[in-house]
Amino acid sequence: MNEVLQVKWIDGQVQDLTVCYIGGGSRGWAWGFMMDLASDPEMQGTVRLYDIDKNAALANQAIGEKISAHPDARSKWAYEVKDSLKDALIGADFVVISILPGTFKEMRSDVHAPESLGVYQPVGDTVGPGGFIRAMRTIPMFVPIAQAIRDYAPEAWVINYTNPMTLCMATLYRVFPQIRAFGCCHEVFGTQKLLAAMLQSECGIADVPRQQIRVNVQGINHFTWFDSASYEGMDLMPIYRAFAEKYHANGFFAGKDDNWMNSVFDCAHRVKFDLFLRYEQIAAAGDRHLAEFMGKTYLMSPEMAHEWKFSMTTVDWREQDLARRLKRSAALVSGEEQIEIVPSGEEGHLLIKALLGLSEMVSNVNLPNRGQIENLPLGAIVETNALFRRGEIRPVQAGAMAGSVLPLVTRHAQNQLNTLDAALNCDFKLAASTFINDPLMDGVSVSDGEALLRQMLIATQDYLPDGWKGVRS
Repeated sequence: MNEVLQVKWIDGQVQDLTVCYIGGGSRGWAWGFMMDLASDPEMQGTVRLYDIDKNAALANQAIGEKISAHPDARSKWAYEVKDSLKDALIGADFVVISILPGTFKEMRSDVHAPESLGVYQPVGDTVGPGGFIRAMRTIPMFVPIAQAIRDYAPEAWVINYTNPMTLCMATLYRVFPQIRAFGCCHEVFGTQKLLAAMLQSECGIADVPRQQIRVNVQGINHFTWFDSASYEGMDLMPIYRAFAEKYHANGFFAGKDDNWMNSVFDCAHRVKFDLFLRYEQIAAAGDRHLAEFMGKTYLMSPEMAHEWKFSMTTVDWREQDLARRLKRSAALVSGEEQIEIVPSGEEGHLLIKALLGLSEMVSNVNLPNRGQIENLPLGAIVETNALFRRGEIRPVQAGAMAGSVLPLVTRHAQNQLNTLDAALNCDFKLAASTFINDPLMDGVSVSDGEALLRQMLIATQDYLPDGWKGVRS
């Protein structure tokens, strides 16, 4: 991954960049990315918007133009809506993928159908039965995206934000092995912020930017772990041990009131603390995600989740949230609500800058395992730090995962490899064994598991290839 883009430089600014943005109809990610671009004076160009919902792309175009014209914008970007993936991709320097696989109708089955068997999912988009079915319909969507990138923009750098992250990335690399793709996720950022809050709470060291918390990232998306953490040479592991012991029972609120659920994404970090005290490694994702990877340890019931102080993100809430964002989109397009440029806190545009040679940086990303985690399967999509610099992504050698957490992660990594094969080959037998092998399905009989799988495949059948037509039998 070391070929350099041929870009146009004028007065120290990279100009005439072309970014293809696939998806973005849910608005949130797209707006943040547009604001990040407008806030950066060192590059400008054109963003091509492609969405199967053209009206969503047109709305994002209108908002993007308003952002670019804002007096606080420090660079100018043109926004164009394209009618085909081909037209959006030809000549693109960078590709951003942020799609919603299916609708909330399918997601309702993903998240809530397993509850009939006592299986509860606070997210339902990465692992568990919901993550598996979401992958079954997402992988066929990513096959033509990978083929189009191969055919029309083979040299472009590709940034994926879509979940299930691991299976999306695996599909891109399976279809087009030479693709220059990486997956970005902000879950690690939240744990760095927790460590910064710990420094203030326990050591009186205030206002530490999360980027100054140095961590070694190991694992798979949404199930990442730190085996080391430091700040200005200070080893944070023993401090975190005392911190976890202190707040294990009641949770930590980072200066907020004692209402840990200020939003559905908040938690009191009790799951993180419990995992550290059990495994001596810092679990580095939100508690909602971590709980799903651990089976029923924290998820025997919604009441148990509440006791551990993390949220169950229902589909009802997601529908209401989308309605709010669509309403806001209309207000921004009409001018009823004024644009305010606020950085997103994501790193996508910074990684673009690094690949252009405007900077160098290290960030956690999802890439095929070429040995950066030496005891996870080669070729599996893993999450580690990587160095980004001009024309190159160099994964950091993260070493071997500790024996305490390796079995937990390996089970999921192998399930994800099998999930990809089951989806691409429409293989019900492999799908069933993988579906039932998820830790959340522990205690569910094979017959009940297969029946649930059929039910959930039927619920999402509009998005499945023809090879699944016999699923009812």
